[in-house]
Amino acid sequence: MSREHQMMASLADFGVAVAVHEHEAVYTVEESAVLHAEIAGDHTKNLFLKDAGGAFWLVTAPHDKRVDLKALPAVMGSKKLSFGKAEDMERLLGVTPGSVTPLAAFNDQEAKVRVVLDRPLAVSGCMNVHPLRNTATLSIAGPDLIKFLAKHQHEVLVVDVPEPQ
Repeated sequence: MSREHQMMASLADFGVAVAVHEHEAVYTVEESAVLHAEIAGDHTKNLFLKDAGGAFWLVTAPHDKRVDLKALPAVMGSKKLSFGKAEDMERLLGVTPGSVTPLAAFNDQEAKVRVVLDRPLAVSGCMNVHPLRNTATLSIAGPDLIKFLAKHQHEVLVVDVPEPQ
């Protein structure tokens, strides 16, 4: 059974309601914009980051939010941030660039990646993320995502992701 099937089964076991929308592969927020009219809910973007101390972070924010990477460490309690390498993403989260999703924490069984969620998404009734691949979008309530990840050893850090001034 694939990791995606295992994740979907785990979501069902926890009673988490999701909807999966199949589509052509999308690699960027810009490419996914055509899906926004077809798929209701809050659309997201994900940043795989590494801080100066060597810690890895996965930050999920609304798709149209500009993120201030210089101010972000202060709200997360981390050090200076840079983008993580694709090899680290694949090794730790089991996904490739373009498929990054907070659900990939399901693959991080050693909890080496901290998951950060922008506050509006944490309370969203319907947020859209990839289900470990970029050829589909999974709709899930923010509180359900947080509970699901907590059951898989990932306490989600909910913050007000800063925007550039």
